[in-house]
Amino acid sequence: MRLSELGLSEASQSYKTERKHGRLRHRVAMLAVCGILLFVGLGFVDFLSRVPPAEQKPRRNADGIVVLTGGSSRVSDALELLSLGYGRRLLISGVHPTNGYSDIQRSLPDSQRLLACCVDLDHSAINTRSNATETRRWAVERGFHSLIVVTSNYHMPRAIVELSHSMPDIELVPFAVVGEKWREEPWWTSGAALRLLLSEYAKYLFAQTRVAFGGVGQGGVPETGTQTTPPPKPATASAN
Repeated sequence: MRLSELGLSEASQSYKTERKHGRLRHRVAMLAVCGILLFVGLGFVDFLSRVPPAEQKPRRNADGIVVLTGGSSRVSDALELLSLGYGRRLLISGVHPTNGYSDIQRSLPDSQRLLACCVDLDHSAINTRSNATETRRWAVERGFHSLIVVTSNYHMPRAIVELSHSMPDIELVPFAVVGEKWREEPWWTSGAALRLLLSEYAKYLFAQTRVAFGGVGQGGVPETGTQTTPPPKPATASAN
């Protein structure tokens, strides 16, 4: 065989081997992508199963009630639970630093008696992680061993992850607030609701991962996009 023919044969063999390896790499990459998409998809389904579709009464009374501000009617629902005797005292966590009892009373005129006797305000929390930190401090100071947790239904899975990690010895009883829009139409028919759920799912996955690896960043470290000095807001609004 001539040297030129031998060279062409070796080049052809090398090309075929490289193509084979390239196809193999492509298949491995596609399998990896499909595996990741399957994992994320199944995780999203599991997340949705943890988002209550309707409001339900707490399954039991508790020592205290904590409401995490940031959504409509959370505080009013928490005050109603307090008035019905579901807890002895209420913590409103995440109140804007410039707001106080008088601001809440203006928004909820019927709350004056409860605000005067049985409600504490937390102005320190700036996100769900610090909500958990401040709630733990409050519960320990009060000697509480069980809490009803009030927050929006889409926020409840992440809130329970953070609170459970922060105070594993305290029993948590969820009370999910379901907004009017959630009751009026299914979430899959609303682009805004779907975007909200996907965003919350990403935060939920991050919280679970962080907790699984030792809770790095727990406490007052702001979440992505959270401002430490936000502009004035209504008394019942704060960052999640």
